[in-house]
Amino acid sequence: MTKRAGVIGHPLGHSISPAIFKAAFAAAGIDATYEAWDTEPEVLEGRVNALRGADYLGANVTIPHKQAVASLVDETSDVAAKIGAVNTIVHAGGKLVGHNTDAGGFARSLKEDAGFDAKGKRTVLLGSGGAARAVAVALIDAGASVIYVVARQPRKIDAMVVALKPLTRAGTTITWAYWGDGSFLVSMRDADLIVNCTPVGTAGSATAGQSPVAAELIQPGATVFDLVYNPLDTPLVVAARSRGARAVPGLGMLVYQAAESFRLWTGHDADTAAMLGAAKRALGAPA
Repeated sequence: MTKRAGVIGHPLGHSISPAIFKAAFAAAGIDATYEAWDTEPEVLEGRVNALRGADYLGANVTIPHKQAVASLVDETSDVAAKIGAVNTIVHAGGKLVGHNTDAGGFARSLKEDAGFDAKGKRTVLLGSGGAARAVAVALIDAGASVIYVVARQPRKIDAMVVALKPLTRAGTTITWAYWGDGSFLVSMRDADLIVNCTPVGTAGSATAGQSPVAAELIQPGATVFDLVYNPLDTPLVVAARSRGARAVPGLGMLVYQAAESFRLWTGHDADTAAMLGAAKRALGAPA
């Protein structure tokens, strides 16, 4: 029986996940398909419940459903529970188990693609959704000295910081600022690492061609990591490079977190080189 998997989100016009997983299944010789399931919030529960069918491996979950899905699965992994968001659903013996591979994918890309060690560093996270929560947990685990969460909805940011503060250890402070206020400007000036966890700049979206922050706020010595991967050189990446900062696009993280999803579904290690090549081709970049 051909197995099925896919990505749940809204909108999904920018997603290259089908190309990545097609390459992964082909490289492993696994008979499976991968689809993009554009899912509006009011039909999310039905979409998730459909994964209980015997032919499903599971699903990836992206914006805006990562937190909502956590209450729709039968159980969550320790990592997903800690983060408070699910980006991978695994069909396991009729049960749906929620996992989060974003934190591990980000940590691997930060190390391998950016060459950045967050221990003792001052960091700024732009956004307060499920991806920001995963990145914050990765930075807590890495021993960052300051994690400054910046977003536009004070209640949402405060809830995130309150939830994650008990996970911090001595030497790590997590706090927040409202987008554009004085403390935000200071945090940007002092940041060793800036991570964009918002969808701003995504190709085909209402914010295509926009950077979440002005170039002049980026310091030359900073490292800038953009979770947006389409286009490969996002407006933020271009802005950071124009300032002499190190800039890392989100493609590596996308592939690494996808490889972990693949392992959870199939029990096999993924061919990340094949996945990365497929991702670059899907974006029209040299593989």
